[in-house]
Amino acid sequence: MGKTTGFLEYERVDGPVKSEKERIKDFREFHDRLPLNEQSTQAARCMDCGVPFCQAGVMLNGMASGCPLHNLVPEVNDLVYRGRFEEAYRRLTVTHSFPEFTSRVCPALCEAACTCGYSMAPVSTKENEKAVIEYAFENGLVSEMAPKVRTGKKVAVVGSGPSGLAAASRLNQMGHEVTVFERSDRPGGLLRYGIPNMKLDKSVIDRRIKLMEDAGIKFVLNTNVGKDIKAEKLMKEFDSVILACGASNPRNIEVPGRDAKGIRFAVDFLSEVTKRLLDSDFKDCPYDLAKDKDVIVIGGGDTGNDCVGTCIRLGAKSVTQLEMMPKPPECRTAGNPWPQWPRVLKTDYGQEEAIYKFGHDPRVYQTTVKEFLKDDKGELSGAVLISLKSEKDEKTGRMKMVPVEGSERTVKAGLVLIAAGFLGSEKYVTDDFKVEVDNRTNVKTGVFKAGKDGRCKGEYSSSRENVYAAGDMRRGQSLVVWAIAEGRNAAKEVDEALMGYR
Repeated sequence: MGKTTGFLEYERVDGPVKSEKERIKDFREFHDRLPLNEQSTQAARCMDCGVPFCQAGVMLNGMASGCPLHNLVPEVNDLVYRGRFEEAYRRLTVTHSFPEFTSRVCPALCEAACTCGYSMAPVSTKENEKAVIEYAFENGLVSEMAPKVRTGKKVAVVGSGPSGLAAASRLNQMGHEVTVFERSDRPGGLLRYGIPNMKLDKSVIDRRIKLMEDAGIKFVLNTNVGKDIKAEKLMKEFDSVILACGASNPRNIEVPGRDAKGIRFAVDFLSEVTKRLLDSDFKDCPYDLAKDKDVIVIGGGDTGNDCVGTCIRLGAKSVTQLEMMPKPPECRTAGNPWPQWPRVLKTDYGQEEAIYKFGHDPRVYQTTVKEFLKDDKGELSGAVLISLKSEKDEKTGRMKMVPVEGSERTVKAGLVLIAAGFLGSEKYVTDDFKVEVDNRTNVKTGVFKAGKDGRCKGEYSSSRENVYAAGDMRRGQSLVVWAIAEGRNAAKEVDEALMGYR
């Protein structure tokens, strides 16, 4: 696919990126695109590799390798190489619901598994995808298919994150009447309030929601299912319900001083920042949340990085990011060969900006908080940090991180953001729907008997009849691309159950 010798003739060139000096001044997206002819040259690097791991979406050594949506990456790249962008869009949307989202926020599992990447820079599949979808929007090619005939079946989707939106889009195309319930004031879920605007401009979500509404999908906002509307009411009004509420139960840090004022969960913080920006049409930048404060971010993942970048834009005095695990190697180790996901050091945009602003990487490895300190008014004033070391657990035989005695040190802190991951779905929702959950509080699916024949229900079916689960609520905290794949698959299963045939 592409030009047979393209990977030998052309070096990888990425789209222009605003400098750290410029981009920290606002919350606008800072990744630009190459001209289409130059993007076509980049697509020419796609090899005729024979076994395209980029589209496999399989689990290797506990992590995904290749695209979970099974996008036919070489075919799309070939069409981009030939300048046939409309056909590339048609090809891409056979497997993908929202390329405009993943081309901005996905860590590019496809590129990590690219055969070209075995010995050189991988093909820029993510930027190829962005070029395709933005070309399609700019040329009026994008639409949400409105079915000519309706089935008469009604489906409720609880949650308007990537999984819920994908399920709703597919079910609507199949002819079912779909209503999406969202507890926030705007649709989008994690896409809207969990990801900062400079990473995913919210106008990108708005244009997709408008297409979905035009195609007949109904959005009910400011409605918290499980509280404002009870499960029994939904079950009476709809033929099927898909729970796509995400893994929104944040993991806490239980140490002395946790009740100090100034300690927040990361997503709550990011949500407030985005909401205030949107409510004011970006005229009210909430500097008061972090300006001139010493900030500690607990957690080294994407959300932690987003907090670093956000706090820098809000004028933080300093930002420190704590990671419990050791610093990853800069190159693959022998135990982490291609095409596994590379467990290597990654310096993301937030860390790049911290290095520019403060002169050093904000990350401190093998470190956690032992105690939070507060003043006589209960306000956060500092934190006691402690180093960690790896040690084998005698009972389980597994390695675990344990404190190093005598390594305590005290640092100033005016704001702490906990980005330590999520424990699973929220209890009030699963309790109201009376669905079984696993030991991680994710909704159990696919293990229940369907009827007298003893067959198991489908992969997305919960313990309750006609109630399904998809996305992070089913699989646990994961990526946007996985959530979209789950929503599409759950929609297919619901359609088969409603219609009685595949």
